[in-house]
Amino acid sequence: MVNTQTKYWQLFSSFFKIGAFTFGGGWAMISIIEREVVDRHGWIKKEEFIDLLAIAQSLPGILAVNIAVVVGDRLRGGLGSFVAALGTILPSFFIILSIAIFLTPETIKSSKTLTAIFMGIRPAVVALIIAPVITTARAAGLNLKTFWIPIVVATMISLGVGFASDPILYILLGGAGGYIYHRISQYRIAKRKEDSQQ
Repeated sequence: MVNTQTKYWQLFSSFFKIGAFTFGGGWAMISIIEREVVDRHGWIKKEEFIDLLAIAQSLPGILAVNIAVVVGDRLRGGLGSFVAALGTILPSFFIILSIAIFLTPETIKSSKTLTAIFMGIRPAVVALIIAPVITTARAAGLNLKTFWIPIVVATMISLGVGFASDPILYILLGGAGGYIYHRISQYRIAKRKEDSQQ
């Protein structure tokens, strides 16, 4: 019982720390979550983390909370999802509540110190977003044959032309393409076995 409570506390405290010290939203959190659950604690393998990330991106809602939910579910089931999501949400809730109580928009705009702090945070946020893109690309096994796919998808989404800018479309197309590729590969393997037996 103590061991189980300890694991829940570790899960909560890990995601609380991630939520408290990550600026820039879900994408900025990915590399920190990966370092915490894959590298530091060894709760899941890197390949499995990439799969869970794909699931989290496919779900509606906030990416950071979605990642916490799927990782928590993988580790400790439904209660693990709740604990991880609570750990992710609470820091933002407390910070926003404090800002709403003590700071007004006029105070933030007129404070040179706060302006300087946020100016310094912005480049770090960009780096936090770029880092998981690179590590995810490596873990996904992108090569010369497949590197064009994310470039084309990112370009189409950024151009914002009609339904072609809808990320859900590319998630569905990616899933369908992966399934078709898998079936073709299986067919080729079976065909080679038949030819070798003849």
